[in-house]
Order: sequence, then structure tokens, then C-alpha cells
Amino acid sequence: MDFFEGIFSRLPVLETPRLFLRPLRMSDARDLYAYAQDPEVSRHVLWEAHRSLSDSRQFLRAAIRQYRRGLPGSFAITLKDSGRMIGTVGFMWVNTDYWSAEVGYSLSRAYWNRGIMTEALRAVVAFGFDELRLNRIEAQHEVDNPASGRVMAHVGMQPEGVLRQRVRNKGRFADVKLYAILRSDPRL
Repeated sequence: MDFFEGIFSRLPVLETPRLFLRPLRMSDARDLYAYAQDPEVSRHVLWEAHRSLSDSRQFLRAAIRQYRRGLPGSFAITLKDSGRMIGTVGFMWVNTDYWSAEVGYSLSRAYWNRGIMTEALRAVVAFGFDELRLNRIEAQHEVDNPASGRVMAHVGMQPEGVLRQRVRNKGRFADVKLYAILRSDPRL
């Protein structure tokens, strides 16, 4: 785990044509709250919509603690032109025995359907294979959120099946569709 701890305790900044992906910081609280308070954004993720700026600060403190402990974490998705933070993308877990990981993401509704998440996820998948030396990266989405599956497919992830009632989210059990990409698969 030492190899991964070193990387997660000092996440690099990743650059894409429109974005910088960087570690989260406390100064992101207002930008985070601006989109995390939206019930549509939180509908398919495991966190509740933020009810106050305090919720966003608490979320950021937890993320920063993850970095300090060397545990898998997320990048802030920031726009190059404004520096505004509009989402997160990163690693939910890493299995060092099998060189595999799960990625997850959320994005401000104002930026849905613009290819932003595909661009961000593509960079994180490349980071996972090139820097973390992973063999497999997976992601899952609730079956009633097919747009998330399209993002996964756009980066070369392949559907592997439906896991019935895999998660309990917002008081209900939800089926999820599992996607994965292997180091040997083509990246799109």
C-alpha cells in the first residue's frame, strides 16, 4: 500500500483541454455548495444534497483527511477559463492485491451533456493505468441513470452486468450496472 499512499497523499494536477483536475481544498466550499445542494446532482450518488455551506465544508474536511492518510480520493474538476470547481472525480477504493480500483464522479447540473465528465474521467482512467499501474478500473451507476453509463462507455469501459439491489441510496435499494476497463483494453 505504500506506493498508493504516496500518490494519494500528494495528488498531482491533471490537465485536459478544458479542465484542471486537482486536489480538493477548503476554498472550494462555495463552489461545491453551489452544485451539491441540487437534489438532482445528489440523486444517484451516496451523499445527500448539501443543506448548508457547513455541509460542504464538512465534505471537504473529510476529503482532505483522506489525502493526509494516503487513502484513495477525488480530484476537484475545475474549469481552466474561470478556475471554478464544478464537480469531483476520483477513486472510491483501490485493491492493492488485484491492482484494481473503482472510480466515481459528480458534476454540476449546469455542465451536464457537454462532455465535461467524459473528459475528466478519461484523464483519471489514464492516471490510474499510467501512474497507479492498475490493471482494472471499474465504475457503477444506478440503472435509472443511463447517462452515467454513457460517460463510462465513452472512455472505453465495457458493461459487465447488473448487480441487483447492490446499493441502498436515499432509503431505497437500487440496481446498478457495472462497467470496467482493463489496462489491455483500447482507451477511447
